[in-house]
Amino acid sequence: MARTRAKGGAASSTSASKTPATLKKQESRYTLPEEMCSPPQLCVLPKAASSQSRVVSLQNPRWSKPTRYLVCPETGFYEFTRIAAPSSTPRSWLIDGARGVVRKDAEDAERGPLEGTSEVFETHITKDGEVFVATPYDPLFLVLPALASDAGKKRMFLSRDDHIDKLGETSPHLPQILREGKTQALFEARMAAVCDTVEAGDESMYRLNETKLLEELLSKAKKLSESGLPKSMEERFVAKPLEAPVLTRRSQPQPTTLTTEDSGLEDSQTPATEKSESQASVTSVETTDSGTTQASVSTAATTPSAEPSEEETIAAAMTPSAEVLSLQRLHVAFNFILSAYLPPSLASILKTNLAAADTKPDFAPLEEYLSKLAELKAEVLASRAATDYSRKRGLDDIEDERAEKRRRKEEEEKRKKAGESRGVKQLKKVNVSGMKKMSDFFKKKT
Repeated sequence: MARTRAKGGAASSTSASKTPATLKKQESRYTLPEEMCSPPQLCVLPKAASSQSRVVSLQNPRWSKPTRYLVCPETGFYEFTRIAAPSSTPRSWLIDGARGVVRKDAEDAERGPLEGTSEVFETHITKDGEVFVATPYDPLFLVLPALASDAGKKRMFLSRDDHIDKLGETSPHLPQILREGKTQALFEARMAAVCDTVEAGDESMYRLNETKLLEELLSKAKKLSESGLPKSMEERFVAKPLEAPVLTRRSQPQPTTLTTEDSGLEDSQTPATEKSESQASVTSVETTDSGTTQASVSTAATTPSAEPSEEETIAAAMTPSAEVLSLQRLHVAFNFILSAYLPPSLASILKTNLAAADTKPDFAPLEEYLSKLAELKAEVLASRAATDYSRKRGLDDIEDERAEKRRRKEEEEKRKKAGESRGVKQLKKVNVSGMKKMSDFFKKKT
């Protein structure tokens, strides 16, 4: 037992000596700072914005979520449009002069934004290479949720402060920015553009007029369509919906004309008379000089002119006119404004009013074109379905023939197996690999 322990101990000590020493953790040459709680972002602001401009949080009228806006007391409101690189090609920004705060740990994070800080950097790298561009924004869209809050009920005339108080519940920054005289006047002017107003003493009362709102949005859509839609919207929402099916036509070849050397024939003769007279002239000439004249006449009469090849002409079945294209652009611009800036309930009401309004643009040419296009597409789909059905039937017939042959072959094999004896079946199961065939014993010996 002692020897066994000694041997075991020696073995264990030997194995321990062969075990490589644990590698020490190397310190990195550069130490990366911790991520910031609120890293700076790159924004492009308008030149006309004054130094008194502020970024405020207001409720988005479409999505009912807090959204950042730029408010300038001199030039008005701006929304931020996010522009980012595609996910397949990631980008980043190196921002110089952006001051960021790095926290030590979670305990410092609980103290507040300015307490427990460890370092301050003058440069910063953002992971997402995105930029926010401030573009002009109509404050009318911000006040529309309050103006249309009594949908389905009889609307009452309310003062500006009453409407603002409704918005103040979800946008606490709005009452603060309306303390500026120019911003307040801008709000009142935009409310008066879409509301019926009455004077109650020294104060104006406002009530939403859906007809005025529809006209205001149509004027915006008209300006947008005339200035030109983006290329992506033009291709997807204007050109593609108006695209008609492509038709392939073959040009008919011209009839073949035969020539003759007989100058005595007149143009007024009928084809039957020409044929009979040409045959008579050929027989009469053959009696005098059958060699040369017959060859010349037969060449002129039997050689046809060059046959034109059939060419395929690819053309659209229908082509929209300039009026139809302009109406489609207007319709797309109007729907874009409704889907991006208005509450869903109010947008559906305006769509219904647009269909029943008498002062709307005349969309009759566009509707007529779309109805004809729908009928044409239905016909094309029906014809293609019939063609595919005939092809499918042909393939089905081929498959049926193959299945019938397979079935017959299986029946013949079953019939042969049924006629075999038990001994033959057992012999088939014998492993004959490596065994000589019977014919090898009857070969001539060399």
